[in-house]
Amino acid sequence: MDDLLSIAFLTLAATLRVATPLVLCAMGGLFSEKSGIIDVGLEGKMLVAAFFAAATSAVTGSAWAGVAGAIVAAEVMALLHGFACITHRGNQVVSGVAINIVAIGLTVVWGTAWFNRGGQTPPLEGDQRLLPLLLPNAGDNALVYAALLSVPLTWWIIERTRFGLRLRAVGEMPLAVDTAGISVPWLRYRAVLLCGLFAGLAGAYLSIAQNAGFSRDMTAGQGFIALAAIIFGKWRPFQAFGACLIFGLLDAIAIRLQGVRVPGVGEVPVQLIQALPYLLTVFLLAGFIGRAVAPRAAGVPYEKEH
Repeated sequence: MDDLLSIAFLTLAATLRVATPLVLCAMGGLFSEKSGIIDVGLEGKMLVAAFFAAATSAVTGSAWAGVAGAIVAAEVMALLHGFACITHRGNQVVSGVAINIVAIGLTVVWGTAWFNRGGQTPPLEGDQRLLPLLLPNAGDNALVYAALLSVPLTWWIIERTRFGLRLRAVGEMPLAVDTAGISVPWLRYRAVLLCGLFAGLAGAYLSIAQNAGFSRDMTAGQGFIALAAIIFGKWRPFQAFGACLIFGLLDAIAIRLQGVRVPGVGEVPVQLIQALPYLLTVFLLAGFIGRAVAPRAAGVPYEKEH
């Protein structure tokens, strides 16, 4: 019985650890998507944030300086996306894809130029990392708790505040918001900046909490998984959180099953289990599991009528 409880606790802890960057990224993506701005560039924001978190932490010796560096980097990418999609009314999907491509290339170039380690940062240790707070074996650092708090906070902002009401309105009918004398571009810019904030925290978690440094392409599609969680959760915070936990659980199970032999089957093919989150992401993004209705103005540039 004690062994079962121990396994259950370790699996739950691993699920939360793996799901933390997904939750943070999904909550950020919700703000952007609710305002009508599709954000395929979540992956790129996370990757750039992960690099600058590790690079800043390595140079300054402070993990919290790394977190600040990650947020600033992600916000710059968010403003770039906003400038292309809100100010110049560009194609939101193309802009997001471009951000992803730029992030993949630049992080390797920066890592090679600054640290001469083939696109990686130096290994981090001690105060350069965010360490566990209460449960060393569970890896419960500050950003894990921040991710858990971000879910009710996002729900409260979107559903119970004036800003959230306007945000939902601008994602459904921006003309009505504009007619009421509220700036559509300013609302959308604030949503995009909130998305950058959460994506920055997610990237920081990857490189200075979950890992001990940055390695090339370390996000490994987690931005797309977060986007799939938003769609699976039908653009609602708690449902998106549940989807993130499902993805995290699949990864946690894959870790627990490494090297395990099942009677009559043999060793479990861990590679197949590790592929499940990505396969599920493809099904969700392709719309095979249920029908999710996005905000009506999502992806549609708003041009003020004269």
